[in-house]
Order: sequence, then structure tokens, then C-alpha cells
Amino acid sequence: MSLKQIIKDNANKAFDYPKLKSNKLKEAVSFKIREKAVLATKARLAENHKTFNDYTDEQLEVIIADEERKIIDDLKTKSLVVALAALGLNFFV
Repeated sequence: MSLKQIIKDNANKAFDYPKLKSNKLKEAVSFKIREKAVLATKARLAENHKTFNDYTDEQLEVIIADEERKIIDDLKTKSLVVALAALGLNFFV
């Protein structure tokens, strides 16, 4: 491998660094949301005296996806309220 090729490869890696970090951050956030959704699903099932074994994988995936959607919607709402508060606007007026 030539010196020119090594420099080019290292330069490409340096420019891809923010993209790589961004992807890692997205994956970490998705993982945390999934963890919270699974815990919420366990609580939801416990309220109905059910377990994961009472449902198929497809049914569980739908329930967990619903919990993920709720968590994401809640985060969006909280973010909006924080943004409005930062601007000095009262959300509840």
C-alpha cells in the first residue's frame, strides 16, 4: 500500500468520525428506548396477569412497538415544553 493511499484512507476515516459517532448515539438511544419499552410491556402484562409466554413473538413485537411509540411521543412532548420554557413561553396558558 502506498503512502498516498494510507493518507487517503486515514483522511476518509477522520471525515467519517462524526457520522460514526452519530450512528452510535442513535443506536444507544434506540437501545435505551427499547429497554424502557420492554419494561413497560412487562408492567402492562403484569397488570393483566399475563407473561411473555402467553403471546407469540409477533404479538409481543407489536406491544413493544406500541410502548416505544408512547415513549417517543412523551419525549417529543417534553422536548417541546422545555423548548417553550427556554423561550419564556408558558405552554399551559
